[in-house]
Amino acid sequence: MGIIFKQSFKNTLIIYLGFIVGGINTIFLYPRILESDYYGLTSYLLAYSNLIMPLTAFGIQYTIVKFFSSYINKEEKDRFLTASVFLPLLIALPIGLLWSNIHTFIVNSLNKENAIVEDYTIVIYIVAVCCAYFEVFYSWAKVQLHTVFGNILKEFWNRAMVMMLLGAVFMNWITKPEFICILTATYILRTLLMMGYAFYLYLPKFSFKLPKNFKEIIKYSGYIILAGSASAIILDIDKVMIPDKETFEKAAYYTVAVFIGSFIEAPGRAMAQILQPLTSQSLNENNSVEVENLYKKSSINLLLIGGLFFLLVNCNISELFRIMPEKGYAGGELVVLMISSMKLYTMFLGNNTSIIGNSQFYRITLPIGVGMALSVYLLNRLFYFNLEMSTDGLALSTLVTIFIFNTYKIWFVKKKFGMTPFTDKSWQMIAVIIVLFVGFYFWNFSLPKFSFNGFPLHPLLNIILKSVIIVLVYLFLVFKLKISFQVNMLLKKIIK
Repeated sequence: MGIIFKQSFKNTLIIYLGFIVGGINTIFLYPRILESDYYGLTSYLLAYSNLIMPLTAFGIQYTIVKFFSSYINKEEKDRFLTASVFLPLLIALPIGLLWSNIHTFIVNSLNKENAIVEDYTIVIYIVAVCCAYFEVFYSWAKVQLHTVFGNILKEFWNRAMVMMLLGAVFMNWITKPEFICILTATYILRTLLMMGYAFYLYLPKFSFKLPKNFKEIIKYSGYIILAGSASAIILDIDKVMIPDKETFEKAAYYTVAVFIGSFIEAPGRAMAQILQPLTSQSLNENNSVEVENLYKKSSINLLLIGGLFFLLVNCNISELFRIMPEKGYAGGELVVLMISSMKLYTMFLGNNTSIIGNSQFYRITLPIGVGMALSVYLLNRLFYFNLEMSTDGLALSTLVTIFIFNTYKIWFVKKKFGMTPFTDKSWQMIAVIIVLFVGFYFWNFSLPKFSFNGFPLHPLLNIILKSVIIVLVYLFLVFKLKISFQVNMLLKKIIK
């Protein structure tokens, strides 16, 4: 776990820096500068592109991680990587040729109050293709065990660009429509930077000879196309379906709640970036002992770190919503709780998805991915459209879907590999999270109201004081119970 812990630690810092910048954008800048109409439009365009991206990428980002370590000589690797560059075009080009029809479908499916989207649908296609190729070249770097630069581009670049562009809107240097156009350009530039870095790490001699196992590559890519993206896809389905019924403003309110609830997943994303190639390598070498070791250690460490941020987010959420400028943003506490619970359960699975996706049983990822997408879509129709449960219904459908399919994935790995992520420390960790949640969720400090230039400061002070107490109590219990060897060693170094 040495290389995992070191790179995951760096990646976690980068991801949380990105989340901090994203949080400032989401909570303070977007609502006050872009306002809910254009914020909702931007969220819709990016969410729609995220739905198309996995199809456009053709699963090649996972295929690279799966097969690269299995090739012995450079010629085989070069043939494989050449094919990896061109295969996404088989999907991207036909989608581009049919875009006028897709444009008409998108416009006609929306609430009439959202007609503003008609001028921007091409953004969906451009961003989808750019993100697809970014992920391809990012995986190119992952298999060289270099993830930090790509992680900066993936987690920090876009949020930093958004902050700069929002500042430009605030200063009246650009308009809101220009904001969307320039933001699209930053996605193109990000992809070019990732491509340059990937070629710097490993420059193949491009060959148009197909790899010997080309049929296997195509088959794997077809099956894996939705794997790993399923949990993100179902949240984007939510954001895309809201404007079918309501205005873009409502999509903006839901986007904020989802972002806050998703804050806890950063360490999982960081660790996954290095666990994917190592899990693939261990499976290719038939090293079941190392696979199980990675499974259990990734699970407990992610549960530990995710649990802390689960408590910080949910125990402070009511105060956090008091800072928001529009009343429409408030009332999302239940959405945040359900989304963060879903993320925490996913983190509890550790590298479960990597084990399935990089094993001989990878075919199961296709029905799992399709099943999750269909499940959340149908439940959204039931809860949001038919039962009128508002955005709480969207979050509930997501939680139910993730719980069912994650539980199935735990059972599947247990049946096929004879291993689970559970240890005695897992149940101790879950007990700590539950006890502290019950203890801190229902109260806040009774502070007098005070503000600065109309901005309420008392909620911020309440959040700071409460967070300090939660962190100290949580870390004390984790340390005394010896939940994680890696975390205990880190705490000992900090204490010394």
